[in-house]
Amino acid sequence: MGKDAKKGKKKHKNKPTSKKYTKYKIEGDTVKRERCCPRCGPGIFLMNSQGRVYCGKCHYSEFMKKE
Repeated sequence: MGKDAKKGKKKHKNKPTSKKYTKYKIEGDTVKRERCCPRCGPGIFLMNSQGRVYCGKCHYSEFMKKE
C-alpha cells in the first residue's frame, strides 16, 4: 500500500462566493456603486479598513480624519 491507498471520489468543497456584490447598493430603480479608485478608474473599488480607504491594485490610500 503506497500513496494510492485512498481511492474513490473526493469530498465536494464549496468555493467561497465573490464579495464584489457587497460593493453595490440598489436604491429604487438605480444601482449605486461604492467608492472607486481615482487612479484605476471605475470598476476597481476601494477597501474600507481601519480608518482608511485602500486600493489593492495600485496601493492608493486615503486616511479618514479623526473626530
